[in-house]
Amino acid sequence: MEERKFIALKKEEFGIKNYIKRNLGKGKISKLDIEYTPVGEKIIISTSKPGLVIGRKGEKIQELTEVLKKRFKLENPHIEINEIKNPLFDAQIVADEIAMALERMGNLKFKVIAYRKLREIMDAGVLGCEIQLSGKLPSERARHWRFAEGYLKKAGESRKEVDRAQTTGLTKTGIIGVKVAIMPPNAKIYDKIEINKKVLEQINKIPEEKEIKKTKKINRQKTK
Repeated sequence: MEERKFIALKKEEFGIKNYIKRNLGKGKISKLDIEYTPVGEKIIISTSKPGLVIGRKGEKIQELTEVLKKRFKLENPHIEINEIKNPLFDAQIVADEIAMALERMGNLKFKVIAYRKLREIMDAGVLGCEIQLSGKLPSERARHWRFAEGYLKKAGESRKEVDRAQTTGLTKTGIIGVKVAIMPPNAKIYDKIEINKKVLEQINKIPEEKEIKKTKKINRQKTK
């Protein structure tokens, strides 16, 4: 019984998340979390465009709250907005933007779209980024393309620091898969070796000391 209740709850959450994402539109939402409290259900929407999500005088939030009550039978849903300050650090927003650009500009310009977005992300200060596109690009046969730059951990504990996301774009030739992985500038790299100024000064002194010893030895040989 407990397993059935858990599965039913997860199905309900999946339906709520899909409805909100479809309703608000692609490229506006990064993450959506649902928390259950004694007062009611708290729905946290992470977005880089809070104004478009909230609407004029909170109209969209009010409409969404009414739908959640009637359609999904939530007792007291409370929607909170979590603003993403730098969307270029968020893999889901970047993936959605690439998918929308492919839908708008066409799949023939996929290299321009991918390289331009990669350059923007790296200029924002991330440690590394990887963009993967799969589908009929640009030939009739499906192919896989990879665009990457910087440092990106794929194994070990630091792999958890990488933000990953995927989405799809519908073009004239078919569906294009988009995968994005971003390693933010504040990521913890456990195997990274940092050398401070004191150590560098000591390393630089070693050849100087060797030169001094060498000149002293030559001078002694000359005096003999």
